[in-house]
Amino acid sequence: MNIYPPAPQVHGIFDPHTWTVTYVVYEKPGSACAIIDSVLDYDPKSGRTRRTSADKVIAFVRSQQLQVAWILETHAHADHLSAAHYLKAQLGGQIAIGEHITQIQSVFQGIFNLGDDFKGDGSQFDRLLQSDEVFPIGALSCKVLYVPGHTPACVAFQIGDAVFVGDTLFMPDVGTARCDFPGGNAQALFASVQKILSLPGDTRLFMCHDYPPDNARPVAFESTVRAQREHNVHVHEGISEAQFVAMRTQRDATLEMPVLILPAIQFNIRAGDMPPLESNGVRYFKIPINAL
Repeated sequence: MNIYPPAPQVHGIFDPHTWTVTYVVYEKPGSACAIIDSVLDYDPKSGRTRRTSADKVIAFVRSQQLQVAWILETHAHADHLSAAHYLKAQLGGQIAIGEHITQIQSVFQGIFNLGDDFKGDGSQFDRLLQSDEVFPIGALSCKVLYVPGHTPACVAFQIGDAVFVGDTLFMPDVGTARCDFPGGNAQALFASVQKILSLPGDTRLFMCHDYPPDNARPVAFESTVRAQREHNVHVHEGISEAQFVAMRTQRDATLEMPVLILPAIQFNIRAGDMPPLESNGVRYFKIPINAL
């Protein structure tokens, strides 16, 4: 028996450069919608941004005559720049993220020496969302799930029978997110995964990324609670917290930093807005030496 309200429609737009999926979630054509985890293209070699991925989102929203109510972020991403600010300018809507983003802002304000002009109170976002808060997307309802571990500020969004898990989980053959960024915690991630996997087995789970092992299969980004319980290579049923923490700690020690972490974090803690103009009319990302 399905205990959920009517299932939302979900349209995923995959960005092959960052392996990121942006979601448009809505009831029906012409309804309100939410955009989750958008991408602004960035070339680290030239420092140039492009809007190719974001414009695909805009084209879909307009093709379905949707009204953007929310532009949601599951966390401050380290592997891509958010297009939230650009999408808001083009489509409207409120930019929202979990309330613990202030912890991330505080840490990276120090790392990047952003100074007193940078506000670490989350005011760059239109709304800071609390754990278990429920808010409307037109006729749909969205519940905020606090799922720390990958970062101390991660949230997932439960909309009807669908949960948008951010970087908490990947497809079953990929596993789970790393926990070695500032404030990351493998024990917390294990608990967050258990929270998600305690939902009914047919709950649809939508990943923020996919990294097909050895390119052995096509890109995929939808799973279920049941499939994750049975087949996730890191946290399937029977894996203890101690086993998971040992695996995650050992694995994380071998991983390189994401290519875009330094520009992405500076951009994303500003809700997808550019750093301020300097006296020569140019904006800059800072690159701290030996800081991460």
